[in-house]
Amino acid sequence: MIPILSILLLLPMAASGPAYLILRRNKKVGQWFTMGITGAVLLIALYVFYYVYTGSSGLASSGIGQYALTEQYSWVSISSFGVNYLVGVDGLSSPLVLATAILTLFAVVGSRTLIDRSEPSYYALVLLFEGAIIGVFVSLNLVLFYFFWDLVMLPMFFLIGLWGGDRRKYSAMKFMIFIFTGSMILLLALMAAYLGVSPATFDIPSLAGRIPASIQYLPLLASFIGFGIKLPVFPFHSWLPDAYTQAPAPVTVLLAGVQSAMGGYGIIRISIGLFPQASYQWAWAFMAVGLVTMFYGAFVAILSKDLKSMFAYTSIAGMGFVVFGAFSSAASGSPLGMEGSILEMFVHAFTAGSLFMLAGYIQKGLGTTEISALKGLRNLVPRAGTLLVFACAGAMALPPFGSFVAEVLVIIGGIDATPYSAVAILVPVMVGGYMLWMIRKVVLSPAEAGASGVDVQGVDFGVLVLYLVPLIIMMFFSVLVLGPAAPVVQHILGLVVR
Repeated sequence: MIPILSILLLLPMAASGPAYLILRRNKKVGQWFTMGITGAVLLIALYVFYYVYTGSSGLASSGIGQYALTEQYSWVSISSFGVNYLVGVDGLSSPLVLATAILTLFAVVGSRTLIDRSEPSYYALVLLFEGAIIGVFVSLNLVLFYFFWDLVMLPMFFLIGLWGGDRRKYSAMKFMIFIFTGSMILLLALMAAYLGVSPATFDIPSLAGRIPASIQYLPLLASFIGFGIKLPVFPFHSWLPDAYTQAPAPVTVLLAGVQSAMGGYGIIRISIGLFPQASYQWAWAFMAVGLVTMFYGAFVAILSKDLKSMFAYTSIAGMGFVVFGAFSSAASGSPLGMEGSILEMFVHAFTAGSLFMLAGYIQKGLGTTEISALKGLRNLVPRAGTLLVFACAGAMALPPFGSFVAEVLVIIGGIDATPYSAVAILVPVMVGGYMLWMIRKVVLSPAEAGASGVDVQGVDFGVLVLYLVPLIIMMFFSVLVLGPAAPVVQHILGLVVR
């Protein structure tokens, strides 16, 4: 059997060094090489996604438990401690692997226009980041998971600190402090999971449903903090606005579109999946954190004076939906909230990616992203202005975008847990209000006399259009994600004793 998942995660990491060397000799050839590697990764990710989708009703026959395409190798010297190379995918991880592959390719294409210095190191780090984050999503051994979890932060630290804005060093250091602190707290939860069963093991399939309920509570809290910092949720969010506004647009696409999903994935796979009884008992508290995060992100976005800042806080609100939906299912037993959270992570990747990439092109074409200084985009940069309207519609969860389906599922799932959750419907209303205000002020207002700008052109325009395609597909064919997700959600919720 071809080790398809190992190829998927190792290919971009192995290509990182050659990409650096080729780019040092010939910039154009190096860029094409990098795009070729990310394109190949996308093709493999599409195969993995298709494999899971077509076999989602019978994954047990093709892998370990609910996981498909599994690969397992023992490391003889440390296998006695439960440390194995174990990877696999299911209806939770395969959509996130696909989103990672698509957005990385889009970010590399956009980098041709928006990154103009130290390209060899830049593209090498992007490839390393892609391999590491795919490793997070496919790892089924906690030690392997933690290895990739920590590895992700290293290329991102340099991508922010070396190619960011004026405050890039401060933002990169703040990012590293928060994420590293979260990793240390997360490590405590993973060690508690290992020690909580006999015989001790780090394999997620072997741990699920076996950790005694009496020792789940503190590990659940530690894991939630570790994953919550990565999402982030309130009050662990303060690194995000700095990182998102200072990082170059293609890097912010990876930060907002892909890295934030790591936190949501960890909450569902590990926090709820390994500590289900404690998640059921404490679900109301974590639902409250998600709800506060949603309202906080939307409220602060209203006060934002910069496009990047507004989009950053909108992203925080979106991640609040993920937490709220996941724990609403843990509370009620209804799968709708958690299924909505999985779909929300997938569509949020493309919504946030399109918004931040457009902000990058607007800054390059007009010299600023300050809302007060931007007027008449429909005349100055009509293509970028038009796409901005559509991307904002996706962020507002308006049909025909998949974000509408995701947020409806999350809100209904919340109401299944408690009727008071209906208050969550106010968050899309708030997002719609400030997005419409921004569109009127930035896009529909008349341009100042003598103002000019450089619009997005050619391939860059085509890729920006492609950001919207998965969002529209998910409106009408959300079963592509929700179908394979259903047995995963049922398995996790089945671990709870009510």
